[in-house]
Amino acid sequence: MLVLAAVGVLASVALTIERLLVAMDPTYIPSCSLNPILTCTAAMLSEQGSLFGLPNPILGVAGFPVMMATGAALLAGARMRAWYWTGVLAGAALGVLFVHFLVATSLWTIEALCPYCMVVWAATIPMFAVVANHGIPRGALGRRAAQSQLLEDLLALRWWLVGLWFAVLVALALVTFWDYWSTLL
Repeated sequence: MLVLAAVGVLASVALTIERLLVAMDPTYIPSCSLNPILTCTAAMLSEQGSLFGLPNPILGVAGFPVMMATGAALLAGARMRAWYWTGVLAGAALGVLFVHFLVATSLWTIEALCPYCMVVWAATIPMFAVVANHGIPRGALGRRAAQSQLLEDLLALRWWLVGLWFAVLVALALVTFWDYWSTLL
């Protein structure tokens, strides 16, 4: 959790800096704008790039440190109360839902992939799996949830599910932008 959150916060900070540089100089080309498909510019200047009245990366700059602190506390041996795990799990679930909204928006509305955004996506999905593994049995649902065989099986398969999740996202990006990718071959 600590490492994934650190990766997420670094990508969010980098994207925030790039967004500020674009705001200061509209002719600035961000370091993450590599070609017509892999470009942060299209994402950051889109309507979806500032859904809650501020640039989306600010959400990562605010949220990932909470996950970093939680990961550090766990490494130090802390035991969190059920309400805390419920809150962290809710935050991780909202984060993964928001990421998937942004994935869909990138693929089919903006029609471009932001490299820094993809790093955030790549950190958020496995972090959700880690938080679910720790948070569901320790959260508000507690033992009742931990006793669910289906939930136990899903948590046991979490890394396979994350791998499948990534494979589906990569396949969607390949299929959606195949006309461009095929020109590179």
